[in-house]
Amino acid sequence: MRILEGFVNSPLAGAAGWALLHSLWQGAMVAAALAAVLPAVRSARVRYASACLALLLLLGGFGFTLVRGIPERLHAARNPGVPVTAAWRVRSAPDAAHSWDSGLAAVAPWLAPFWMAGVAAFYLRQAAGCMAVRRMRRRGVCAAAERWQREVARLSARLRLTRPVMLVESCLADAPMVLGHFRPLILIPIGVLAGLPAGQIEAVLLHELAHIRRHDYLVNAVQRLVEGLLFYHPAVWWISGAIRSERENCCDDAVVAIRGEAREYAEALESLEQNRCSWSEAAVAATGGSLVKRIHRMLYPRGPHGSWTPLLAALILMASAAVALAAWQTEAPTQSRYKKWLNEYVAYIIEDAERAAFERLSSDAERDKFVAQFWERRNPTLGASTNKFKEEHYRRMAYANEHFASAVPGWKTDRGRIYIVYGPPDEIEVYPRTAQNPPGIEIWAYRHVEGGGTRSFTFLDRAGNGDYRLAPGNAGPAR
Repeated sequence: MRILEGFVNSPLAGAAGWALLHSLWQGAMVAAALAAVLPAVRSARVRYASACLALLLLLGGFGFTLVRGIPERLHAARNPGVPVTAAWRVRSAPDAAHSWDSGLAAVAPWLAPFWMAGVAAFYLRQAAGCMAVRRMRRRGVCAAAERWQREVARLSARLRLTRPVMLVESCLADAPMVLGHFRPLILIPIGVLAGLPAGQIEAVLLHELAHIRRHDYLVNAVQRLVEGLLFYHPAVWWISGAIRSERENCCDDAVVAIRGEAREYAEALESLEQNRCSWSEAAVAATGGSLVKRIHRMLYPRGPHGSWTPLLAALILMASAAVALAAWQTEAPTQSRYKKWLNEYVAYIIEDAERAAFERLSSDAERDKFVAQFWERRNPTLGASTNKFKEEHYRRMAYANEHFASAVPGWKTDRGRIYIVYGPPDEIEVYPRTAQNPPGIEIWAYRHVEGGGTRSFTFLDRAGNGDYRLAPGNAGPAR
C-alpha cells in the first residue's frame, strides 16, 4: 500500500493521469475528423491511410501530453505551493476553476496505476496470442505441393516481392493467413488446395501476398501495441476496426485489379469463412474484416455515402474561409478572381494569344476590359444586351459539373471538356460495364461540327467508378 501511495504522489503518476484525461478529448476530436473523412472518400487506400494517421495522431497526442507534463510535475514537486494543472487549461471564475482543478488534481494521479495494470494485462494477453501464432509455424505443418510453390513464386514476381515467401499446409489453421514480416509464411488449411478450384486458390494467394507486399503484418503488430497502450479509449478500438476493415479492402482491390473478376474471389472467401476462427488476431488472414460487407463491396461497388457530405462540405468551407482570410493581406485579388476565370471558366475556349495577352496585363481595370471584350468578340449579335454564346457556355459548365463529376469537378473530366466545347451530342451509345465487357463504354456522335464534318468520341470507364476517360486514339480539343 505504501508503494502504491508513493507512486501516486510521484511526478510521473500525475503527468500520466493528466495525459490520460486529455487523451479523452483528443481522441474524440481525431475520431470525429476521421468519421467525417471516411464516408466521403472512395479509395480504400486513402481510407486506410487516413485511419492509420488518425491512430498515430492519437498516440502522438498522448505522448506529447505525457512528455510535456513530466517537467511541470517535477517543478510542482519541488514547489508544493504552486498548483499545476494542464498547461492549456482555460481559466474561468476563480472559485470554479480552483474547485475543478483541485478535483482533477486529486483524481488524476490515481488513474496511472490502474492504467498501467490494464496495459500490462493487455500486453500479456497479446504475448500469449503471439506465442500461439509462433507455434503454428512449427507444429502440424507440411510443405505444400511443388505446383503451388511455383505458383506463389510466380505471383510474388508479379507483385514485385523481393522477399522469399514460403507456402505450407497446416492442420491448426482454419483460414489462410500470413505469419512473420522478415520471413513471411503463408499458412493454408489442409484440404483447401485440393478442395477449391485453381482460380479461387490463386485469388486467395494473391490476397495473402498483397498483405506481405504492403507490410501489413508489421503494421498490425504496431497497431496492437497502440491498442494495448490506449486500451481504455473507445476511439482507439473504433479506429483500429476501420484500419482492419480497410486493410482487407485494399488487398481485395489488389486481387480484383490483377484478376479482373470479383465473383470467383468472392466465392472463395465465402467458402473460407465457414472455417474462420477468432483467436488468430496476431496474424493477417484472408477472412479478416466483415465478410458480407467485403463481398458486397466487390460485387456491387458504390460511391461514398452522402450523409456526411454536408458536414464535410461545411468543414471544407470553414477551412477555406480561414485560409482566405489569413492570405487576404498578402495575396492580390487577381490571384483568385482572375486566375479562376482564366484557368477554369474559359480554359477550353480561350486562344493561346489571348491567354498570353491577358497574363501581360497589370491592372484590374485592364483585366475587366479584356474580359468584356473577350465575350463580345464571341457574341453572335454584336452589341446585343444578351450574349447567347456566354449564356450557353456557362450552362454547359454547370451541366458538366452536375452530371460528370467523379474524383474531380465535372468540367475537368474528359466528358465535361467535350461537352463544354461541342455541346450536347447528337447521339449517345451506352454499353454498361459487365463481366464479359469490363470497361463501360459511351460513344458520343456529333453530326454538325463547326467548320463542317462530323466527330465521334469514345469514353471508357475502366475502373467502374463512373470516371469515363477518352479512349486512345480519340483526339479531343486542346485545352
